[in-house]
Amino acid sequence: MIRAMTDAMAHRGPDADAFLTEKELAFGHRRLSIIDLSTASNQPFHDHTGRYVMVYNGEMYNYEDVKRQLPDYPFQTTGDTEVLLAAYSRWGLDCLRDFRGMFAFAIWDRQEKQLVIARDRFGVKPLYYYRDGDRLLFASEIRSILASVVVPRKLETAALMDYFSYQSVSYPDSPIKGIRQLKAGHWMIVNNGEISEKPYWSLFGAAADFDFGDRKAVQRRIRDLMLQSVERRLVSDVPVGAFLSGGIDSSAVVGLMAEAGQGRPNTFTIAFEEKEYDESSYAAIVAKKFHTNHTNILLKPSVFIDELPNALDALDSPSGDGVNTYVVSKAIHERGMTVALSGAGGDELFAGYPFFGTYLGLRAKRSLWAVPAGLRRAVIGNWLAGRKGKQGRIGQILKQRRGTIDELYPIFRQILSPVALRELEFLDSNGYPGGIARELQASREELARLPLLSQVSAAEYLGYTQHTLLKDTDQMSMAHSLEVREPFFDQDLVEFTLAIPDDLKKPVYPKSLLVESLKPLLPDEIVHRRKQGFLFPWNHWLRNELRGMAETRIKNMAQRSFINGDKLLDHWKCFLAGDKNTRWAELWLFIVLEHWLEKNQVSE
Repeated sequence: MIRAMTDAMAHRGPDADAFLTEKELAFGHRRLSIIDLSTASNQPFHDHTGRYVMVYNGEMYNYEDVKRQLPDYPFQTTGDTEVLLAAYSRWGLDCLRDFRGMFAFAIWDRQEKQLVIARDRFGVKPLYYYRDGDRLLFASEIRSILASVVVPRKLETAALMDYFSYQSVSYPDSPIKGIRQLKAGHWMIVNNGEISEKPYWSLFGAAADFDFGDRKAVQRRIRDLMLQSVERRLVSDVPVGAFLSGGIDSSAVVGLMAEAGQGRPNTFTIAFEEKEYDESSYAAIVAKKFHTNHTNILLKPSVFIDELPNALDALDSPSGDGVNTYVVSKAIHERGMTVALSGAGGDELFAGYPFFGTYLGLRAKRSLWAVPAGLRRAVIGNWLAGRKGKQGRIGQILKQRRGTIDELYPIFRQILSPVALRELEFLDSNGYPGGIARELQASREELARLPLLSQVSAAEYLGYTQHTLLKDTDQMSMAHSLEVREPFFDQDLVEFTLAIPDDLKKPVYPKSLLVESLKPLLPDEIVHRRKQGFLFPWNHWLRNELRGMAETRIKNMAQRSFINGDKLLDHWKCFLAGDKNTRWAELWLFIVLEHWLEKNQVSE
């Protein structure tokens, strides 16, 4: 069974596999060798006493710093794996306070007969588990747990409300009944058949002790923390590359890589012959300035269509996003890279999305929120909320009591609105707040203590970034055995930036606080360019090149019991007819889910 589980995710670790079987447990591990390439760092890994044994996925970037705190430990390797286990053997779970990295690990204590599982602060690395009586299964992927053949392949329909609303399933649920996700920043202990789970870190736990009245000092601190974050993520015994789109975030990462002084950065840009998609000229400016070893990877948009079946097959958990990451990761891996840095997270941290400004504007309308919510509903909210599109969203906003971030963020991140789901007669569409909304509601008081722009950033971390962005980046890059590291998701950087007042963070131009903090790092052509990104014509493709594939899955989905099939087919027909109120992204969720259900043989 344990071999079948590791084989199911061999793509995550093609360099070695090993197993440990004892009376109480079985460990299996697939290794992607990045730090200490010798076999001495293969896992499962034992401490020098033999009391503890560990399996571990990820990287501890500051392992050299932690190692210096353990001068008496008889280290036998030069990697981070042994440091992590040595730190645990010395300090127990308190060791997590010192770790800076992305990780999911499990440690078995032979003496106490106790299993400890923990996950990094932002949830960069996944961890799923399933409990069946006295048996506990855990893995980095759902498909690995399913490969055990212990778990019934039954759909968790209650979790679909999250998926259809926000394009992914949030903690602690998963799409499979009984399989759960360990929350980011949490540990779990299994002892004598009992499971306890607690957080060891909170997004709201640290208040920056800093004089924010000194703008220049704030900018210097941001620069120092950004450089520190990038330097941490360059720790590797294999070459490190970087995604370079030519935007502010990826350009900042590349510039700081060059400044860190570890040779010329390896940068990769996806280039297109079609000018409406191509950003390679901006990337070339950055590559030239920082003297990178630059590679332009020329792709036709049709490659994304050709790779679509493979990308959908690679999804461990259904998601409305991620195809771009799959294609880009494959192209970079084929150029010999095992590790790549990404600019993901810059928009979330430095107010790069339109919703940041929208939220400031809504909070400024004090007279609006002074009107009793019942009156707002009666006058216009209920009428508008029953409509589709922008008007429906306005109606949802007007129905809220306070207009706080916990109420508004879920509305702005919706893919399928409650109205759309009710039209499809989705079985859980009435009165279900969704995992993201529940988590925001539970953190309402902590969110309210943050500056307004930081409230949006925190909501992004608790919502889209954890459950979609980071999950998709991991599953789509690891499908090609490529480890992606995100400097903007750094504990020290995030904790400081969340404390910055709005008057310093509010963008004068896109992400101006970040740009000003890094000056003169970024060329003006990059700072003041029009934001582009991967804006491919999915509307056209689903009506033409992808219509056959899409229609087959829509028709199969229409047979499912949790949806009104006739109305879903009507929805599809409206889309094909060009109805502007029927968005491709809404239908894409059904197409992806149906593909995932069929691929994994999941029944209702």
